[in-house]
Amino acid sequence: MPSMTLKTPRPLGVLRTERGLPPGSPPWMLPPGYLVNPATFDFPVIEETVEGGWVDRVYRGDPALEPALVAAAQRLVERGAVAISSSCGYFIRYHAAVAASVNVPVATSSLLLLPALLRQFPPPAKIAVLVADSTSFSEDMLGIDNPRERARVVIGGVEGGTLVRNELMRPPPPTELADIEVDVVNCVTRVRTAHPDIATILFECTVFPCVAPVIRRTTGLPVYDVTTLCRMAMASVT
Repeated sequence: MPSMTLKTPRPLGVLRTERGLPPGSPPWMLPPGYLVNPATFDFPVIEETVEGGWVDRVYRGDPALEPALVAAAQRLVERGAVAISSSCGYFIRYHAAVAASVNVPVATSSLLLLPALLRQFPPPAKIAVLVADSTSFSEDMLGIDNPRERARVVIGGVEGGTLVRNELMRPPPPTELADIEVDVVNCVTRVRTAHPDIATILFECTVFPCVAPVIRRTTGLPVYDVTTLCRMAMASVT
């Protein structure tokens, strides 16, 4: 019988925000659900830091970051990445530039799922989009032009909580999982109290998937996040 050669799984590339770590330093690892935790996916993940991409600059959409994102994306492709995502959903502001610079699927943010989710549920139903900082969020990030569809989208943020407070520091200290859970649960409670017709939840923040099982269990609602999008992208090329 001819010998069978097993193919080495090809990696997902992740654009990382600046963390202030020396080259080669191991990142602080959040539990499964976080993009670069090896237990999150059944395929390998590689990462490149966006030089100067501190979270506060990403939140405000600093246009000067675009060349650094493009350069990091190109380095990921050179290292073998067959699809690209990112560690911050606010990188969607640079999505067009990154997608135009490489020849692999680019899925910078779970917000790319929103138009499809609006079609999965009946028109009266609303979708809660939970973001890191709603004060820095802008309408162009939703990718929705239809006013009727926009009226079905509810934005909630965890600004003021431990996670965002830490992320805005330079360098950002680790945030404990229990603190992340408190931030997200409180946000979900607020938006569902104000909008009881919410039918599903979309996490913008790439840290939130770590607590997605808790939110699914306590709300009984579907929860989508960046890991959903990454699995779709990787399934199309592997």
